Amino acid sequence: MGITRDSRHKRSASGARPKDYKKKRSHEKGRQAANTRIGGKRIHAVRVRGGNLKYRALRLESGNFAWGSENITSKSRILGVVFNASNNELVRTNTLVKNAIIQIDATPFRVAFEKHYGKPVTTKRRAAGQGAAEEVEAQKKSYHVTKKLENRQKTSGLDPLVEQQFGSGRLYACISSRPGQSGRADGYILEGHELEHYVRQLRSRSSKHG
Repeated sequence: MGITRDSRHKRSASGARPKDYKKKRSHEKGRQAANTRIGGKRIHAVRVRGGNLKYRALRLESGNFAWGSENITSKSRILGVVFNASNNELVRTNTLVKNAIIQIDATPFRVAFEKHYGKPVTTKRRAAGQGAAEEVEAQKKSYHVTKKLENRQKTSGLDPLVEQQFGSGRLYACISSRPGQSGRADGYILEGHELEHYVRQLRSRSSKHG
């Protein structure tokens, strides 16, 4: 029996089994799950209905992620899956699916922030990243550029939870694309209430298994 997406084989709410008034149809066929993992980029093109193509990602190592509050989008490396509301097995196996909560490399966003505001993204930095922060401050700037950066710094309020993550060099992000359909693992950085929710979930999960 193949994978099928029809609903005629299902029972109704009362438990009654519907009559077999027709056989399976080709347009009701399903396919094997992509089970996209973290690794060197490997994408297969699949010919689908109407001669269209879907791009089945089998391995991905990076994606484009948007930092909404700062209007920054950058390509970043995916480091691991940390939470999935639907199935813990997808976390254990590092499977990339839509709405999976992952950790990504914070470096591209740190560099963009420091370039825009002319100041370190966080004071609580690892020793490895301190040299880059000092370099940003040490560069000679004209009066015009200095004043522009000062004005920007007045509005550079950063979410404390996001700032805390920059200290460890990893950011929590959510995948908003469908890797098994589009061949991409793009998404956005978690902030605000959404970030608070997932941090709570991760803490409660670690305390249960701790």
